[in-house]
Amino acid sequence: MDGVEEQVSITVDDYEITSSSDSEIKPSNHNCYERLFNNFTMNGMLRLRNDSSEYNKIRKSFTAGMAAGMEVNGVVIHRNSYSNPIGQAKMVVFRIFSKAVAEKRGGDANVKCAWYGGSRDEISGIIAYGFSGNFGDGYGNGIVLSPANFPIDSAWRAVEDENGVRHMLLCRVALGNTELVSPGSDQIQPSSTDFDSGIDNPLAPRKYLVWRAYMNSFIFPNYIISFRTSSTPGSNGIGISAVKPNSPRIMLPVLLKGLSEFLQPSQMGLALKYYHDFL
Repeated sequence: MDGVEEQVSITVDDYEITSSSDSEIKPSNHNCYERLFNNFTMNGMLRLRNDSSEYNKIRKSFTAGMAAGMEVNGVVIHRNSYSNPIGQAKMVVFRIFSKAVAEKRGGDANVKCAWYGGSRDEISGIIAYGFSGNFGDGYGNGIVLSPANFPIDSAWRAVEDENGVRHMLLCRVALGNTELVSPGSDQIQPSSTDFDSGIDNPLAPRKYLVWRAYMNSFIFPNYIISFRTSSTPGSNGIGISAVKPNSPRIMLPVLLKGLSEFLQPSQMGLALKYYHDFL
């Protein structure tokens, strides 16, 4: 969204493969960052200069979407340079599938920016080989990513490496037509040919779900963001040690009774199921 959506859109759709760029730092055996992120640069990722407009736009959007009170520093950003045949092929595949989704959905593939966090080895593996396995986080069989303005939701998955650095992907995702997928779903594919991907909330999604069969054609890893943080990111949108709740406690039965006035019957039934499961 805003700066980050605009910048990444330019990079994926219009970026021409060239030998160098003023915004990039060329790999060097004497560069401490290149030694630290050797697996990234070996797979065609180029580190952005921290005085470039591209770096500053992405860093600003990333830090703005992290928790209040959570200090984020040492931000290093690598961009996918599409510099080898495999990288170029992946870029072409994403463009082809995005075009196919657009043609099927009236001209709009609904391409968005999205975050994915993982360990350094996992991120390196995704860049080199693509997504694998099942990362549905309880939302079916697929990959769950966070919208561009909610990097904190994926930051909890970003595991510190031996240097205390966490790593996240900023991807382009072709969502097409989305459908609601509820927590606890065992869905493995679109419910019908009318849909292409899933979301957790039709009005204000915090999760994008790309089905396993589509994960390496509908998702294109565009950037790696590496950073250090003052606290452990929480999946609830705040840093676990950064902010302590100061609101009064409320008993769960009372909370559920209040929620019943706002939730749909199906949603309320799911909430009650989870409540009784953990009694």
